[in-house]
Amino acid sequence: MAWSLRLHGVGNASAVELGSAMATIERDGRPWLTIDCGGEGLTACMDEYGEAPRALFITHTHLDHVAGFERLFVESYFNEARRGRVRVYVPARLVHLLHQRVGDYPNPLAEGGANFWDAFQVIPVGDAFWHDGVRLEVFPTRHHWPDTAFGLRLHGSLVWTGDTRPIPEVLARFADAGELVAHDCALHGNPSHSGIEDLEREYPRALLERCLLYHYASAAEGEVLAARGYRVGLPGERVALRDTTAMRAG
Repeated sequence: MAWSLRLHGVGNASAVELGSAMATIERDGRPWLTIDCGGEGLTACMDEYGEAPRALFITHTHLDHVAGFERLFVESYFNEARRGRVRVYVPARLVHLLHQRVGDYPNPLAEGGANFWDAFQVIPVGDAFWHDGVRLEVFPTRHHWPDTAFGLRLHGSLVWTGDTRPIPEVLARFADAGELVAHDCALHGNPSHSGIEDLEREYPRALLERCLLYHYASAAEGEVLAARGYRVGLPGERVALRDTTAMRAG
């Protein structure tokens, strides 16, 4: 069984040319679990696979990560085969924030008779959840405000930090099995995001060598990060992953 990561977008909220930060974990070349639902990212995802995601994990509710939900509602609600079957795994602490951001609008259809979440199967999750017989882990990150952003681990294969400041104590636990670590990183950090000097200060060299940097500000900035010796994600790139050692059902 082959696992890979397709990067639909790798930019920050202002880097439209790089696409909104969003990716899909693939199994045997097919989409398995999509991470986030940004506007540009959703377009790239649908262009890649010819259809909208059927399962998503949401890291946090800033609009560059959830702005595609209205389009996803239309794609799902009006398709009998998809309505109510699109799985949306949401850390429990984010459920009310996600609803406020994308679901709390009177009459999502002008004709009435529909609730926004009718299109989806929303699954609140805690420290871990099962998807398609595989156990994934969820961990808190440092982004903007406590308990508002979370990362995802596919044991032995992938750690996706989502937007975050450095989290060395968290990754010491959740990236201890040789995973590729897709990490928020720009050339310069700020109170909500990591800069490369932040990572160099906080992380051991062995961890930095496993990092795939994304959420940077421009193509030129990505080139600077790459020139410093780091692996930098590119829009549309498919990255091979190790086979997961996550717990399996059955």
